[in-house]
Amino acid sequence: MFWIDTHAHLYSDEFLADQQEMVKRALDAGVTTLLLPNIDESSITAMLKLEAAYPKNCFAMMGLHPCYVKPDVENQLRLVKDWLIHRSFKAIGEIGLDFYWDKSLAEQQYQAFREQLQLAKQYKLPVSIHSREATRECINEVKSLQDGNLSGVFHCFSGTLEEAREIIDLGFCLGIGGVVTFKKSGLDKIIENIDLKHIVLETDAPYLAPVPYRGKRNESAYIPLIGEKVADIKNLKIEDVAAITSSNARKLFKTL
Repeated sequence: MFWIDTHAHLYSDEFLADQQEMVKRALDAGVTTLLLPNIDESSITAMLKLEAAYPKNCFAMMGLHPCYVKPDVENQLRLVKDWLIHRSFKAIGEIGLDFYWDKSLAEQQYQAFREQLQLAKQYKLPVSIHSREATRECINEVKSLQDGNLSGVFHCFSGTLEEAREIIDLGFCLGIGGVVTFKKSGLDKIIENIDLKHIVLETDAPYLAPVPYRGKRNESAYIPLIGEKVADIKNLKIEDVAAITSSNARKLFKTL
């Protein structure tokens, strides 16, 4: 079986002590493709260094995470645009809206999200959308710009079944990670009612580790645990979940 982790911050400081061993564990577990979403200007060097070390396995995205938007968002977006001119990336990400911690820069978050959605259309790239406490708002923004040229994934999906169906109708996938293994997440009821062809798997490492590692550092080697839970929910063989979700990811992110 081969798996794809469509969202993992494997370049982060949490992996400084054992990054090489961590990647080996993922590869040994059959997780052979690892997509790296960017955060802001401070994460680019480490992300690209990891990609260069594993060019057949690690693939970088370019984007500005909503939690790291600053008052001078124009300068941050200029850097994103410069990088997209400079070289190719697998996606625009991680982008979106986050109203969980703070809404004081909501206007700047909206500006960053809208401009990066337009960049995705310009460069014909999928997007990885962060939508914490803002799923409805993110859906509305995508809907307003969707002309058939936007695609992507609502990373770490945590909305309702109705929102899941809206996202699918927009031509997007749902990113399912370790939260699906949590007893009270409610994701099992949503996945029961969603065709597997609309789902991709992710870890969001080092965050949101699945059971039995909940509360500990997450890593890409745990993708099969997420796949196993999805297989249980859908009453499928784990091999089928690996094949279908990996196929979905390849179609979405192209040339993987």
